[in-house]
Amino acid sequence: MQCSAPSLRMFKSSKVCTVLIDLSGTLHIEDYAIPGAVNALNRLRRKVNVKFVTNTTKESRRVLHERLHSLGFDIEKSEIFTSLSAARSYVDTHKIRPLLMLEKEAMEDFEGVGTSDPNAVVIGLAPSCFNYSKMNEAFRMLLDGSTLIGIHKARYLKKKDGLYLGPGPFVHALEYATGTQAVVLGKPEKAFFLEALQEFSCPPDQAVMIGDDVIDDVGGAQKCGMLGILVQTGKYRSKDESKIQPAPHLTCPDFPASVDYIIDNLL
Repeated sequence: MQCSAPSLRMFKSSKVCTVLIDLSGTLHIEDYAIPGAVNALNRLRRKVNVKFVTNTTKESRRVLHERLHSLGFDIEKSEIFTSLSAARSYVDTHKIRPLLMLEKEAMEDFEGVGTSDPNAVVIGLAPSCFNYSKMNEAFRMLLDGSTLIGIHKARYLKKKDGLYLGPGPFVHALEYATGTQAVVLGKPEKAFFLEALQEFSCPPDQAVMIGDDVIDDVGGAQKCGMLGILVQTGKYRSKDESKIQPAPHLTCPDFPASVDYIIDNLL
């Protein structure tokens, strides 16, 4: 299968300087690497700067890094930029005392943060917290004036046995019940993409984003001025391309095909 594009918009410059790459659904699904992804990544990173950007909030950056290494990906922990990283930075900058609705595997990224007498609700992907008792605790805090922080608002995610609800529906439920608006920190927020590019001093119009989520990965990146490449793995669903305007710059069957296109056409 080949990559397809409704209309190709090229870069203002002659080459890209950075490629941002989603992880879950793009390079791997849980403990399963997308076929050919390890070799494709090795080929790409010999040609251009890469950074790995993910909304994963169910596990810490350390645990995620160890998982990727076990799958054969040669990735440094410092190359992974997560929405948990953005949330920790926000909590520290604004001196927030959060009620952390996170799984225990993610808590280490908030080590040292004071949580007594909380003044904000911070929600990631936390199935163990998405019950009536915990949601009601958050609901009451928000009615009393606490801030609602959604680490991201993904609607769903892909696991080996199918699709699962993401944290987005639970953030929306609290917004609806309390009449508040959440501060959202991960993809598809513009600030998230710009912070990821900052290390390389790369302007958005010289960067590419590869991901399986047409709204959070591709749509968010293209609103920043980047090119978005949608891969048909992970959470991709038929006709996702029609869910955003402008449509994705390119749709590819998988990550290796997107790498072939970038190397042949954009470098």
